[in-house]
Amino acid sequence: MTADPPRRNEEAVHLFVERMAMAFAEVGFPRMPARVLFTVMSADDPLTAAEIGERLDVSAAAVSGAVRYLTQFNILVREPVKGSRRDRYRLPDNPWYEATITKTRIYKNFIDLADSGVDALRGRDTVAGERVAELRDFFVFVQGEIDSLGERWRARRAATGHDGHPAGR
Repeated sequence: MTADPPRRNEEAVHLFVERMAMAFAEVGFPRMPARVLFTVMSADDPLTAAEIGERLDVSAAAVSGAVRYLTQFNILVREPVKGSRRDRYRLPDNPWYEATITKTRIYKNFIDLADSGVDALRGRDTVAGERVAELRDFFVFVQGEIDSLGERWRARRAATGHDGHPAGR
């Protein structure tokens, strides 16, 4: 006879979702996308928009806007349900890395815009040109650091067996 798998504490899961969403909102992440993100994260299987809405007790429109936000940053993946017009949502294999890599495109845009500003201000020979060049240089640095972090993260995941603990533990 096999033991039943442990049961989820739905109240504790709900508190986890709401507390994480609030923590993310406090640092500028939109709250409804955060709620949807942690609802999907805490599900064992992909969820439809209706299932997400039911778990959060929110409207389909609220879920729709949130999943649109999350999919554009590759934090959620949308998959069609076979034989249906509905979709299911799940996290990609490594959502934090994926989201970070997507964000580096924003830094590339900032770098390009700052470059044009430096040119318009006649380079570093003016006070304003130096300020904008410093901004550009900072974003070049940040992009390089994020790329390096991504490489180190992939290496760590490979070495730890993806769970954060040394392989074999």
